[in-house]
Amino acid sequence: MDRGLETLQREIVAAVEGMTPQQMGRHKPEKWSAAEVLEHLYLTYTGTIKGFERVAAGQRSLCSNSTWRHRARRFIVLNLSYMPPGREAPANTRPRGVPPKKVLAEISAMIAEMDEMISRCERMLGRGVLLDHPILGPLTAAQWRKFHLVHGLHHVKQIRSLGQSFGVKETIPV
Repeated sequence: MDRGLETLQREIVAAVEGMTPQQMGRHKPEKWSAAEVLEHLYLTYTGTIKGFERVAAGQRSLCSNSTWRHRARRFIVLNLSYMPPGREAPANTRPRGVPPKKVLAEISAMIAEMDEMISRCERMLGRGVLLDHPILGPLTAAQWRKFHLVHGLHHVKQIRSLGQSFGVKETIPV
């Protein structure tokens, strides 16, 4: 498995360690709770898997042409490892009430499954662009992995901040 995605798995687990279900459900006004942030991440992984399943089924890239906006956004996220705040999540990745227990039980396996699906398509089609991201445009397999690492770590910071504000002691990932 990709080392960055392994790191992401560990960071997610460490971020919620020690949080009670009640703490995971608490949130600041107009903001997501830790449970909702985890569900959002979970939905991004399941969505990426579905996209790459379509790539594998058609045995071809499913990319549009890259625009200057795509290139600029990719540079910021992938080269600078910076996730700009305040962007509204695409509708299919917004929390909709998946039980937190299910998300916690499956999120690490979902990351591994996503990585395997990306690898499968990369082996099949090579290192070129494979699938469009809704905001970043056409991405290669490596860029998809980097996006999920940057995006996931951005949300891990939010989860840790929520936990600290609600009295959860921070744990250091191994």
